[in-house]
Amino acid sequence: DSMPWESAVLAIGAVDGGTVTRVPTSAALQPEWRGDDALVFADDASGRWQLQHLALDGLRLGASRALTSSDADTGYGLWALGNRWFQVLADGRLVAVRTNGRDEVQLVSADGETRAITVPGDGHLSVDDVAGSRVLLSGDGSRVTSGIWCVDVDSGTVETITGGAPVDEDWMPGAQQIVVEGAHGPVHAFAYPPAAPGDPRGADGELPPYIVLVHGGPTAHVTGAASASIAFFTSRGIGVLDVNYGGSTGYGRAYRDRLQGQWGIVDVDDVIAAARGLADAGLADPTRIAIRGGSAGGWTVLSALVRGGTFAAGISRYGVADLRLLAAETHDFEASYLDGLVGPLPAAEDVYIERSPLTHADRIDVPVLLLQGGEDRVVPPSQSEAIRDALAANGIDHDYVLYPGEGHGFRSAETIVDALERELAFLGRVFGFTPSL
Repeated sequence: DSMPWESAVLAIGAVDGGTVTRVPTSAALQPEWRGDDALVFADDASGRWQLQHLALDGLRLGASRALTSSDADTGYGLWALGNRWFQVLADGRLVAVRTNGRDEVQLVSADGETRAITVPGDGHLSVDDVAGSRVLLSGDGSRVTSGIWCVDVDSGTVETITGGAPVDEDWMPGAQQIVVEGAHGPVHAFAYPPAAPGDPRGADGELPPYIVLVHGGPTAHVTGAASASIAFFTSRGIGVLDVNYGGSTGYGRAYRDRLQGQWGIVDVDDVIAAARGLADAGLADPTRIAIRGGSAGGWTVLSALVRGGTFAAGISRYGVADLRLLAAETHDFEASYLDGLVGPLPAAEDVYIERSPLTHADRIDVPVLLLQGGEDRVVPPSQSEAIRDALAANGIDHDYVLYPGEGHGFRSAETIVDALERELAFLGRVFGFTPSL
């Protein structure tokens, strides 16, 4: 019943049956053969996903040893099959991605010595294939667009296969990694200040408005990658703060486990701490900070608005409003996810009710924009519509937009463009200026 980043077993057996041997692991990822008599995999028993070498004698286990030891992860939440955080070269060396907020690529020798490999990308990198000393990498970048690159680890030569174009720094500012202290420990985030040719900031001495982004999952992470959707706001004078709240991957197991049993508390505390830290540093106007998120991020948005006192407005994209409804209707992969994030039902039903934003929707006292897919089977329209009705009953400024045919996450170009334009217009109205579309 555990999610793969909570607990995952590595087992070794013959395809024709017989004994299956279980390898003691915490949350094993991506087992790969290293020759005929050894396995390499990632595991986070140390608190970080590190590469492990396991010697084999037939199906009998030999000695296991850590190949890497660092304050970074090789691996993250296994939301989809096929992720590759490392590959074994023909000569036994390894090429591995290490994540501590942003990514870097390292070459790992047979005895565990490491050497950094310079590549254009530094976010959500995947080691897709190897041939000789060449490695095929794909991913995002903080100073380049998403791309695919072929890198020779011996010569250092980098060939761009597709994408990977340098971004225009006048339009896409480099994200600044920031850390603020929160109630549960440090909170990591990436800040994108307003930037555009001609300087889109306000009058002299005027601090810019900001929008705090809350990623979904909630076990995911952002990397400070260059983003056209973020530049859509920053080029119009609205800064963006992208938060890796407690529960996010990329900062070790203790940071992920911060959310266990505390969803709706730790995530809210952390996004509030990040927003206040930005304002306290004199980077944002504390009276003009909004919050935006989708799915699990929308849950945090609504929960933060119920808490009140920090955000001047909220944008919820297909956000979770009722935990019991989510537990009843979510898909199979996440069927037991809430057991760890909140508690098992029916014993924890009172917690589900108390934590749900819908229970306390009457506490929301700032403008809200609700965007919803009409065919969403994970968070059906009834959840957003219940929040809409509560806001209407309390006389709170709000807009509700239903996109027919859209599911959980917007897919059509028309919807994506319309949603962004509506968000920008909404923020301009709330923050008191008319942004250019």
